[in-house]
Amino acid sequence: MGTTDFTAILPLLIVASAAVAVMLDAARGAERSGAAGWTILGLAVSLGTLPFASAVSPRQVTPLLRLDGYALLYIGLILAAALAVAALSTGYLARRGLPQGEYHVLLLLATLGSAVLVSSSHYASFFLGLELLSVSLYALIAYPRSHRRPLEAGIKYLVLAGASSAFLLFGMALTYAETGTMEFARIGSILSSEKLGVAYMLAGLGLMLTGIGFKLAVVPFHMWTPDVYEGAPAPVTAFVATVSKGAMFALLLRFFAEANAYGYSSVTLGLGVIAVASMLAGNLLALLQDNIKRILAYSSIAHLGYLLVAFLAAGQTGVEAVTFYLVAYFVTMLGAFGVVTVLSTEDRDADIMEDYRGLFWRRPALALTFTAMLLSLAGIPLTAGFVGKFYLFAAAVEKGYIWLVLIAVVNSAISLFYYMRVAMAMYMREQADHEPTLNPAPAVCLALFLAAAGTLLLGIFPGPVLAFARAASAGIVG
Repeated sequence: MGTTDFTAILPLLIVASAAVAVMLDAARGAERSGAAGWTILGLAVSLGTLPFASAVSPRQVTPLLRLDGYALLYIGLILAAALAVAALSTGYLARRGLPQGEYHVLLLLATLGSAVLVSSSHYASFFLGLELLSVSLYALIAYPRSHRRPLEAGIKYLVLAGASSAFLLFGMALTYAETGTMEFARIGSILSSEKLGVAYMLAGLGLMLTGIGFKLAVVPFHMWTPDVYEGAPAPVTAFVATVSKGAMFALLLRFFAEANAYGYSSVTLGLGVIAVASMLAGNLLALLQDNIKRILAYSSIAHLGYLLVAFLAAGQTGVEAVTFYLVAYFVTMLGAFGVVTVLSTEDRDADIMEDYRGLFWRRPALALTFTAMLLSLAGIPLTAGFVGKFYLFAAAVEKGYIWLVLIAVVNSAISLFYYMRVAMAMYMREQADHEPTLNPAPAVCLALFLAAAGTLLLGIFPGPVLAFARAASAGIVG
């Protein structure tokens, strides 16, 4: 590896170095730990090095990593989201009396794994990035180890994630046995130039999609999602909902584009069925919930169904639509879980409807922020969610998936009920039984302000992000 290669992977190297620095700092003792500061500094510096990496991109760094505009855009999105989660986590951990050092080491390692995922061009880096992310999440989900619900959620995630990794590895083995390579681009070249056994490839792709489907929490691999969202600490839930799923979806998009997996009609038909099932199950099950985190969990299942609609469209329009929607989804979900985090107390997370009843009359800024997030998730005009859904549906219509778009529109209408139910509770005159003392740090206030402003700006001025998405899509669609 030369100097140019090191420049290309500089953002990843800095995140890895920050994890080591935080680990050494935490060894001095909890009372002297500056883990949060080191974490925020490391993520901010890594974000600042993206222009240097962009100057030498596209760059293939060994057969494992491809640092192009597509990878760098998603790395930037992941780093920004991790920075927001780190800011939200500091006060949350302090209120609950949890050590900062180990938590931030795990957060940085999960961020590194996600960045490796979106840069992967080989099965080896794909699996290493996925396992680095997954193993860190096991511990993050169960981090308040003295409480039953986080431990239960962590064990569920551990068992199901282990099973999904087995499916994923078996699928990789079958495709490798048929093609003789583990590089995405070479798999695509071989599939387009040679006649291979359809049975092995279909079985391999099916098993891989099973493993990937678990990470994305699409139907029928979704059952862990509401329990893990409810049991995990609120900032960790924000990370799982955004960074973990976003990194996996970005990887899936690159793999299908480069490996020519769209050529198998049975695979695309299966993904269409999964998209419909995810939209229906996510929205219908959310109607039955009174727990805020479970509502957002089922909502995320539905949103992954919407994303699959544009994913099936493929091509440059599809990639642009998916990329913009993921940016909007990141901003919205971080804002929503940011409000949950701020309202959480030392005893429990603010995840019941009673916590939000009359919130506008007690904390108008928080209520307005949460309202903006709910409107965006529902796809109401002048929010990021509306523009995101518009481009998703436009990409699908362009490729003839009108039936999928019609189902998605109906499901968007269904989702209005449970989003507005939460919003209406916040504007009622009734007061909650218990009013927690809130004193959020300036970094938390800034994160929530940026999320609210981003949700509105993306809905009114989507042009700059769409331009970035268009430039990035060229990296995988030629």
